[in-house]
Amino acid sequence: MKRFSSIWPPLILFLVIIAGWTGYTALSNISQRILPSPLNVINSLSSSWDVILPHTLTTTAEIVIGFFVSIIFAFAVSLTMYIYPKVRAALYPLLASSQTIPIIALAPLLLIWFGFGIVPKIIVVVLYSFFPIVIAFSDGLSSTPKHLLDYAKSLGTSRASMLRYINIPSALGSLFSGLKIGAVYAVTGAIVAEFVGAFKGLGVYLQTSAASYATARVFAVIFVVMIMSLILLGLVILAQRLLMPWKYTSEK
Repeated sequence: MKRFSSIWPPLILFLVIIAGWTGYTALSNISQRILPSPLNVINSLSSSWDVILPHTLTTTAEIVIGFFVSIIFAFAVSLTMYIYPKVRAALYPLLASSQTIPIIALAPLLLIWFGFGIVPKIIVVVLYSFFPIVIAFSDGLSSTPKHLLDYAKSLGTSRASMLRYINIPSALGSLFSGLKIGAVYAVTGAIVAEFVGAFKGLGVYLQTSAASYATARVFAVIFVVMIMSLILLGLVILAQRLLMPWKYTSEK
């Protein structure tokens, strides 16, 4: 039961927000175009689901592919920076400064270079989610307890074996912290990329709904995006439980 105890606080808060939202729309007589009731949002989601689903699948593909690419890229870059300190010294400031460039400004260039297909959306997702993963994992590798490395060296352990059995396991906690942030950013990146230019996706459907003042549909899409973020975050947490079971033994 202890492992499920963390579910109740956000669930209760969510129900309180929904109750307050429902009460406000019922008592204030506010226009449904301005603030639809939760029931109206659910009805809109249900009636429009056959249209929303294809957009959801498109956005999901962009998120999954982009997030997977960002993980591989971040893993390789982090290991390279750890193994070669000069590369870290040269690359780390560039990675940090790259985050000052607004991705929304780069998106039109990506459309010019790669067209309106899925490629520019994947690139934007990678740009959004790569940085927190690489920084967290890189710092985790650098924070490996020195006495473990010294002991391994005294036994004649190879550099590759130390990376596999000491550095990477020690940095898993930091890696998953970056992955949790990157998972949420990946969803944001896909929506932003679709805002700039796309033929299909939740970002496109969100824009068309807002332009037609279909506020209930806007809220319905926002709800779908939130669920997608929670699912991706939940998958990351599940992977952490599988790869770091010792972290959760105290919850059993």
